[in-house]
Amino acid sequence: MSLGLADGMKVRSRFAPSPTGRLHLGNAWTALMAWLDARQRGGSFVWRLEDLDPARSREEYAEAAMADLRWLGLDWDEGPDVGGPFSPYRQSARMELYAAALADLREQGRLYPCFCSRAELMAVASAPHGLHLEGPVYPGTCRRLDARERAERAQRKPPSIRFMLPRDPVVFHDLAAGPQCFPPGAGGDFIVKRADGVFAYQLACVVDDAAMGITHVVRGFDLLDSTPRQIHLYRALGWRVPWFAHVPLLLGTGGERLSKRDRSVELASLRMRGIRPEQVVGCLALLAGLTDRPEPVRARDLVGRLQLPRLPKGQVALNEPVRKALGLH
Repeated sequence: MSLGLADGMKVRSRFAPSPTGRLHLGNAWTALMAWLDARQRGGSFVWRLEDLDPARSREEYAEAAMADLRWLGLDWDEGPDVGGPFSPYRQSARMELYAAALADLREQGRLYPCFCSRAELMAVASAPHGLHLEGPVYPGTCRRLDARERAERAQRKPPSIRFMLPRDPVVFHDLAAGPQCFPPGAGGDFIVKRADGVFAYQLACVVDDAAMGITHVVRGFDLLDSTPRQIHLYRALGWRVPWFAHVPLLLGTGGERLSKRDRSVELASLRMRGIRPEQVVGCLALLAGLTDRPEPVRARDLVGRLQLPRLPKGQVALNEPVRKALGLH
C-alpha cells in the first residue's frame, strides 16, 4: 500500500465539517489538533464543507462555523470563502468527481445494487456481532443476487450502491492511535451511493482528499472504523493513501458524547457569555496535555507543542477545572 509522502510532497491537512449544526467544543478540539499538526509541519490547512445531504445542510451553519474557528484564532489557506487551486471546496459542487469515481469502480466490477430495506438492516443490527461503529455489518445479501433477481427488485425499489470489499486485511500506522489491523471483510460491504441518489460520505471523502492532495487526515477517533473502508477505495481507485491520525474524542463530564443539540458547549454560546477565545484554547490545550493548567493561550503560541503519539489514549472528558474555567455547569 502506498502510504505517506512522496519526495518533495508538501504536507496538506484539512478540516471538513458538515453544516448540520453549530460547532461545539468537541469540533474545536479536533480542528485545533488538525490545525496545529499542519502548521507544525509547515503545511497547508484546507477547509472543506461536507454538505452532501441537502435535507440537513444549512448555509447559516457553514458561515457560523467559519466565524467560530476564526474567533479561536485558526486560519486556513484554502476554503469555500477564500478559494484555492482545488476549488470548489463544497461537496455539493463536486458531484461530477464522485460520479466519475463511481463509474470507475463500476467498470472494475466492484459495485452491486442493494435493495435491502431499513427494517432488514435493523434486523441485522440486532443479530449477534451485527453492530459496528459505522452501523450494522452488512451480510452481503444482495451481493448474491443474480441478474434476474436484481432486475425484478429494481422494478419495485430503487437500489443503493454498495462497494464489494476485497479479501484483504487493512494494516496501517495511525499517527495518534498507533498500529491498526482490520481483518478481511471488516465492517462488511458498504454503501457508496444512497437509494435517493446522494453520494455517501465514504466515497466523497476519499475522492476529495485525493483530488485536493491531502497528505494528513487528523480527525476524531469515532471515524477510525471508516478508515479501512476508505483505504480499500484508495486502493481500488489507484490513489495514494494519506497518513491518518485519529485523536481521542472529547466527552462531557459524565462520559456522554458532546452534541450539536447541547447549546451550552457551542462555541457561539461560550462567546455570547463573554468567554474569550484564549480561554477556550487554553482549556483544550490542557486536556491535550500541551499545558499543565487551564490558562488562556493563543492557538499560534501552541505551534510546536503538539505530539500526536503523546495525546491521551481513549476518551477525554471535560474535567472540573475546564468546566469552571469555561463557566459550564
